[in-house]
Amino acid sequence: MFDCSKDFDKFYRTKVVLPEKEQNELRKKRKLNIKRLKDGLQKYNQEKGKSYKIAEDRIQGSMAMHTTVQNDNKDYDIDVGIVFESSNISSLGPLVTRNMVATALEKETKQFAEPPEVKTSCVRLKYASTGYHVDFAVFKRYKKSIEDDQYTYEHSGAEWTVRDIKAVEEWFNTANKDKNNNLRKIVRLSKMFCKSRDNWKNMPSGLIQTVLCDENFSSDYNRIDEIFYHTMKNIVKRIENSTDVNAPVDNGRSLTPRESDRQKLNNWKNRLEENLKKLDILFDSNCRYDQAIGAWSEFFNHEYWLNIYNNAVLEDYSVKKSLRYDDTEQYIEDLYPVYEQYTVEIECNVQGDGVHLTPLEKYLRIYAPVFSKYIPHNFSVKCRVGKTNCPSYDKVLWKVRNVGEEAIRRNEIRGQIEERKQEIEEHTSFLGDHYIECYLIKNGICVAIGHVDVPIGDK
Repeated sequence: MFDCSKDFDKFYRTKVVLPEKEQNELRKKRKLNIKRLKDGLQKYNQEKGKSYKIAEDRIQGSMAMHTTVQNDNKDYDIDVGIVFESSNISSLGPLVTRNMVATALEKETKQFAEPPEVKTSCVRLKYASTGYHVDFAVFKRYKKSIEDDQYTYEHSGAEWTVRDIKAVEEWFNTANKDKNNNLRKIVRLSKMFCKSRDNWKNMPSGLIQTVLCDENFSSDYNRIDEIFYHTMKNIVKRIENSTDVNAPVDNGRSLTPRESDRQKLNNWKNRLEENLKKLDILFDSNCRYDQAIGAWSEFFNHEYWLNIYNNAVLEDYSVKKSLRYDDTEQYIEDLYPVYEQYTVEIECNVQGDGVHLTPLEKYLRIYAPVFSKYIPHNFSVKCRVGKTNCPSYDKVLWKVRNVGEEAIRRNEIRGQIEERKQEIEEHTSFLGDHYIECYLIKNGICVAIGHVDVPIGDK
């Protein structure tokens, strides 16, 4: 197979993986809407004379597994598990409980174009302007006996069903580790393909794609382009044989119980089969670089490949040469399994040029110029681990990333992930929308990620 691994890896990192800033936006929206629900629940209780209270909230789905991909339509799915004590909601049925959650949420979301939608497995809140939507999966928990250390969870669907609330994420982290951290890459690439055409509707869910990518993972290859190609070929054969897909947890519950679920699988198979044929040229011994790039361009239908193809045809590499730099950035999911079950905030303060130590947010709001929210050069930036609901952790890792043309020109994008103390200090040196992240590590797993933007101006 023609080796496009360098271009393929760059495509994955720059066009598939959701940038940290956008990941942080999703975290903010998740946190904001959990607060909205809790505030709405207080109002609901006051009006109805009730005392419902959320006992626990959890990140779920693609955000928890870090498989969210870039999407021009910004159609991001934020999955949140909210849990009530079983004794708190008494004998409420699953539909009544979801209706109660939707009513409480609506009290704090009247500015939305659409009210919260009660679906069979969740309560959905849509952001009409951006395409974001938040799915609140509703659970109740209880202990079967006083001696039990762990809770039993039941999910609110057509009926209350026992469900291990964290099993999917734990299964995925184990499967990804067993495959040298390549399963996450294949899942992201699969999702990118499924989102590659605006007219492609009714494609399988991210969970179904994840299960089949794991089941049909091609471990006979080392390059990510080869692994992806052969895994997709295996998936085509798998769907031809059967459209039954079962969850790897929860006693193997069916993920394709309806005819519409099976039709989505066949849509995926047919579109994969048609577009995999476009990659046949990669196996021709006379295949040229421009032909290989053209084939991947047709497969993914993404301007990244088209731009490379045009450059290859024109033999115009001047832009590439002018922007050469050492790509030193590291990614937490390549270093540790990620199960983002807790939250952490970064307390960031700045000082310099007559400004006493001031919270970054306050400085940008009050002291920075109204139309240029930046920090000047030669300021110090002090960050420390702030508020977190993580009860304990073993160590803190930090990432300082310089963003923008100036960082590239100076060959100083940084981005290495390093173990440092609870508090770090940096200095503003040059223009760019930089950022700092911290990672809490517990038992060899990244359990929380904090992010703060550090915009630096040119004065």
